[in-house]
Amino acid sequence: MMQVLPTLLSVEKSSRLPVYLQVANQLMTLIRNGTLQSGYRLLSTRQLALMLKVHRRTVVQAYDELLAQGWLESHTGNGTFVAKNLPEIEPVGKVNGQKSPSNLKKAGFHFDEPDYLNRSVLKAGTRLHLDDGFPDSRLAPLEDLSRAYRSQLLHGNPYVRLGYGDTKGSFWLRDELSAYLNETRGLKTTAENILIVRGVIMGIHLTTAGLLKAGDYVAVDSPGWFGANMNFVRVGAKILEVPVDEYGMDVDALEKICMKQPIRLVYVTSHHHYPTTVALRADRRINLMKLAEKYGFIVFEDDYDYDFHYLSKPLLPLAGADPTGMVLYCGSFTKTISPAFRVGYLVGAEDVISYLARFRRIIDRQGDQMLENAIAELFKTGVLQRHLRKSVRVYKQRRDTFCELLKTHLNDYVNFQVPDGGMAVWTRFDPAIDLKAVAARALQKDLYFSDGSLSKLPLQLHNGVRLGFASSNQSELEESVEIIRALI
Repeated sequence: MMQVLPTLLSVEKSSRLPVYLQVANQLMTLIRNGTLQSGYRLLSTRQLALMLKVHRRTVVQAYDELLAQGWLESHTGNGTFVAKNLPEIEPVGKVNGQKSPSNLKKAGFHFDEPDYLNRSVLKAGTRLHLDDGFPDSRLAPLEDLSRAYRSQLLHGNPYVRLGYGDTKGSFWLRDELSAYLNETRGLKTTAENILIVRGVIMGIHLTTAGLLKAGDYVAVDSPGWFGANMNFVRVGAKILEVPVDEYGMDVDALEKICMKQPIRLVYVTSHHHYPTTVALRADRRINLMKLAEKYGFIVFEDDYDYDFHYLSKPLLPLAGADPTGMVLYCGSFTKTISPAFRVGYLVGAEDVISYLARFRRIIDRQGDQMLENAIAELFKTGVLQRHLRKSVRVYKQRRDTFCELLKTHLNDYVNFQVPDGGMAVWTRFDPAIDLKAVAARALQKDLYFSDGSLSKLPLQLHNGVRLGFASSNQSELEESVEIIRALI
């Protein structure tokens, strides 16, 4: 072993990690995996230093580190040994250099992997993209945000600004948001009605974990968003699907369900339904709120892209006509700025917001207070409001361009309605087209769009996908449509 040991150790003098720690860590690993057994006598510091071609003091430091941690023990005049109180460990692999321990790929314990977690993660990668409806980050006010973030880092009381904050989120941002939501959405809130979250999905998770229990009935849009449904399934809730037509959720069908089962929560994307982008008609909005009061269920209103509406003024949220506190209203800055900035908001009655803020501490003590304050500054100075006005103009133009391209070049192959708002066009391809094959071939040409496999669509909506237009400029949209036209 004395002859083999130096071959199992190596030092990299250019590494940022001090050489003595490199030696100590490698010796610790050899002890942990059983290569060096309890009671083994190590080389003297002089011998090991000569073999590794390092200063003797370096090896002394390494041994001292392991002595302090209890891995080694020193016997004066006799040498340094692997501690005798360590349990005997079966050696891993061979010590002659023929086999080394492999990287960990499988856990040593059993765990279940529920099917509902098998959902692909969308990541930026291709040059061209007709995505799920993402913003164009090239338009984001990044310089203003950078200056505001730097200001938050450098100015003010460091103990306060860099310490723990309110679990509800930055009071400044909640206060600015309250004023903004009241003005633009007809809400009647204060800062105490708002919980800052890391996007809509966190708002759904907190609501689900804090307000639902196994066996509760949850009514959802059909088709709907799998990302929300997987949270309901996780807590053991029973999902009841409510059909969606050209006027949004069928509230009459929901009422029939309410007559049979006690509904705990209704999840709805009322403004721009996901995935079809249709708006919930005014009479259905009124009836939905009447049902909530009558049957006592929570309405979770996911308003993921309210600010981007192109036909007159957008419909006001359900939360704006909720005198009895039945609605939890959720949105985010994902579409306003960029998906990279994980800041959203959950709005509701003060008592439930306080409860969910306490619940939030289980998974996340608080959000990014620097970023939250920076966004608050952009609200206060009007930067975000100006950015939104500019973005709406740009995205409307891109919507018109994209829809004209679909009509001109793909009219024989697709069916769609020009959306009143949002960042994507709900597009149904001819049933004869193999959408998975076309999407796969498009990827080879550096174009991404959904192949429809993530959406469990009713038969009548087969081959329907969301084609996002907002994140691409005119030339990129033209090139993307031309690629699809060539492929089909």
